[in-house]
Amino acid sequence: MHTVKYRYFEPRLGLRRTKLEVPGWAGTPEPRRDGSHEQSWHCIPFAEGASYGVELFYPYDNELRVTKRRGHVVLEANWGPAPAGAGNWPPFRDFGEEYYTYQLLLDLKVPDNIAVLTQPHPRYYTATEDDVPLAVPALLRTSWWPMISFVVFKAPPEGRTHIFRPGEPFMQMLFLPTDPDFELVPMDDEEAAERELRDRRIYASRETLAKDTTWTSSTHTVFDGTYRNLHRAARARRKETES
Repeated sequence: MHTVKYRYFEPRLGLRRTKLEVPGWAGTPEPRRDGSHEQSWHCIPFAEGASYGVELFYPYDNELRVTKRRGHVVLEANWGPAPAGAGNWPPFRDFGEEYYTYQLLLDLKVPDNIAVLTQPHPRYYTATEDDVPLAVPALLRTSWWPMISFVVFKAPPEGRTHIFRPGEPFMQMLFLPTDPDFELVPMDDEEAAERELRDRRIYASRETLAKDTTWTSSTHTVFDGTYRNLHRAARARRKETES
């Protein structure tokens, strides 16, 4: 287990492990059964990917609206006077014609072999209004860089508005190995055959693996719990191995 230590100027950033908000940005608490509308949290790969990192919350009392007009980024908020020790104020600035920055002032101390990857918050992918800020991915090696002074966001296209609302999560961060230490190698014939056999066995057993978990959503999309059941079994085997 890696330890990540933090310090920040604004405690209302509320740094925490990303949580699926249900009800909320991750959907409504509809069960997996016929007639329900499909929800993002129904999908195990999305749910795991969305909750893998840590999330940050917009820490100011006044809403910020970001748009573009005649090719220029426009930042609209009633910031008021700068609080004591705030640094640059307002903390958001335009950054060329397509981007803007936020003076985050967050320090994350990680081990030397770990880096911090900035990401859009997963609610960006579930928002029906397309109003969620779009954080630009950046890999930060904070073991020797003691302050994340700013992060970059991409401005929305003309006619769209991204909104930072008080208390809403606006981005997330992941902790990854500093170097992508892997290589792409084609499978040999034996490995490929083993994977193909496993694939066919799952397909042939799908009716059994998905027993009592098949349902049709309100949009007439058929779902089943094959992946979910195999995922549960794999986790149980891993826990047994580790204990």
